Amino acid sequence: MASENELMTKPVTFDVNGEEVKLSGNMIKQYLVSGGGNVSDQEVVLFLNLCRFQHLNPFLKEAFLVKFQGEKPAEIIVSKEAFMKRAESHPEYDGFEAGIVVQRKDELVEIEGSVKLKDDILIGGWAKVHRKDRERRIKVVVDFGEFSKGRATWKTMPQNMIRKVAIVNALREAFPDYLGAMYTEDDSNPVPSNVQEEPVKSEKINQLESIANSTQGRTIKQAEPFENADPFVEPFENDAVAEYNKTKEEAVQETLNFDREERSDDSRGDSPF
Repeated sequence: MASENELMTKPVTFDVNGEEVKLSGNMIKQYLVSGGGNVSDQEVVLFLNLCRFQHLNPFLKEAFLVKFQGEKPAEIIVSKEAFMKRAESHPEYDGFEAGIVVQRKDELVEIEGSVKLKDDILIGGWAKVHRKDRERRIKVVVDFGEFSKGRATWKTMPQNMIRKVAIVNALREAFPDYLGAMYTEDDSNPVPSNVQEEPVKSEKINQLESIANSTQGRTIKQAEPFENADPFVEPFENDAVAEYNKTKEEAVQETLNFDREERSDDSRGDSPF
């Protein structure tokens, strides 16, 4: 088996839809990385192996390696078109149906396609995949708020985007052996187990929050869930979340001040004066 260093320098040849593709780690670094970040050799090799074993051609934009500036791992993204081509090449594939879920007055309505009425509230998307070897269709329903990232396409084409997410997730559930390791830009793209993600909170912050919740009966009051948040607004833009963050920051700052006062009192107690 080729070593990581060999995969970086020596091109690997594999077949994609009858076409020969040659790809090396150095070629990926030079031509196929987006986002402006510096990818590691490990991330490049993971991407190369995904393309090789899933028969994806990155030169035709069937797969992308994206890394932005910072510490977080690179994202390995597969296009929706690659999903569709892979599914259609499976001998048991028998078509799909897809659409959106809206709230219309007091009812949830599934609409085929992505056209809704003016007063409908977009809730999510749905998709059904048909397999020739199964009697029951594989159906997936996804929540808009869980997948919306607040990017331009999600704001200008929300129905189309959530429908696409539903299709991709349904195809992956229908053909887990065929599509299970592939994720699009709008999926929750998992970090490979052998690449460690930067912790969300430091150990010190966790300790401070613990102190703020226990010391002398002081507690941090959690903000109530934002049940009626506008689904077209990124969660961090909601007032409820902003208030929660403000409350937490004040509690942490209060704890730091409290610790300083205690240390000051202790130092005065030990002083010979």
